[in-house]
Amino acid sequence: MTMGRRLLSAAVVAALAAGPAYAHHSFAMYDQTQTKTFTGKLTRYIPGANHAQLIFEVLGPDGKPMIGKDGKPQQWGVETGSAAALARRGVSPKTFPNGTIFTVTLFPLRDGRPFGAMTGALIKCGAAMPPGGCNEKTGEVLEVENN
Repeated sequence: MTMGRRLLSAAVVAALAAGPAYAHHSFAMYDQTQTKTFTGKLTRYIPGANHAQLIFEVLGPDGKPMIGKDGKPQQWGVETGSAAALARRGVSPKTFPNGTIFTVTLFPLRDGRPFGAMTGALIKCGAAMPPGGCNEKTGEVLEVENN
């Protein structure tokens, strides 16, 4: 094997090995000096190997959608641990279908877009807003791995 082929082979192996490392990002894009807590209704569950995402419509204390400045319901998303980690804690598309009411605390994105990284527990409250809101007393507290 020529020196050129050896270098090319080494470069290909290094690139393939580095792929998973590049896929898992830093949390620097999240403002970890502040948290936001939302109650929402799941509109989409996006499983992922490194992180899953829960996309939701933000709900007010009465269970009605919070309306944004554009006149539309506010949508937020939260990045969690991997889909496998969520499933170990009872969160999967089957057990957490669209329409599920939940409360989550997150570190928001620094740039202000409506998305964040989950911190702490996920509280599942089912298909309807419980009297008193969705919280530790009215829902199922799911401790999930967040990174």
